[in-house]
Order: sequence, then structure tokens, then C-alpha cells
Amino acid sequence: MFQSILVPVDGSAHAEKALEVAAQLATPLARLYLINVQQPPNDIGLLVGGSGRPVSEEVIQKLVKEREDDARKILDKAYAAVKLDGLQVEEVISKGRPAEAIVAEAEALQVEAIVMGSRGMSDLKGMVIGSVSHRVGHTAHCTVITVN
Repeated sequence: MFQSILVPVDGSAHAEKALEVAAQLATPLARLYLINVQQPPNDIGLLVGGSGRPVSEEVIQKLVKEREDDARKILDKAYAAVKLDGLQVEEVISKGRPAEAIVAEAEALQVEAIVMGSRGMSDLKGMVIGSVSHRVGHTAHCTVITVN
């Protein structure tokens, strides 16, 4: 049983399952931290169209706003699911590369464990650049539990 757990949520079925497991592993007075990681605007610019042409600041700001709105919806849904269990829950929207942001937040919050889904990207991309859960598992300074 853990008193502080960080749970990355992205709206996927694997993240939902990880959240269920985290709630089961939490002590009655535990604090769950829900985190959703968003890519920074300079990464968004690279993704838009892939043409290499500069993207206007207006387009980037619109994409950032859309992503923040999506993050809020994902966090709100996860919050509602675990709040029913009577746990103390805090939400975090972070920006950056997911693995690095998750590990940094875990260290800043000094959580005892990270419980996360084992999937999140395509199998091919995961084989080529490595999965987020794999990177977190190898770099975090706390217990990391991955859930299928």
C-alpha cells in the first residue's frame, strides 16, 4: 500500500486500468496525483503538416489551447473516477516529453510510486524510440508499476 502515487493519464484504456490499480494500491489516506503531459509548442510546430515551413504563432496558440482543453477533459474524467473512492486527488498538466515530465513530477512531489499503463504509442514507434513506460521505469527514483 502506498500513501502517494503519481498516475499518468492520457484517456487510453491502459491509463484507465492503471488508475483502477493505483486506487486499489492506495492507503485510505493516500494522495493520488493525476498527470497529463502535453508536448510544448515547438514540438507541435514540427507536427503540423510536416512541411518544414514555419507555423504562425496564432496556429500554435490555437493548438496549445486545444491540447490544454483535451488535457482538462482527460483529467476531469480520471478525477471523477477516483474521487468516488474517497481518495485525495490532485491534478497536474505538464508540458514536455512524457517520460521526462513524469519522472520530474514524481521527484518534485516525492511520490512513493508511479502507476501507469504499459502502452500509449504504436508498437512500431515504441520499438524504434522506446516506450514511455520503459523510460520511466528505468529513470524514476521510486517504485514504478506498469499495467497492461
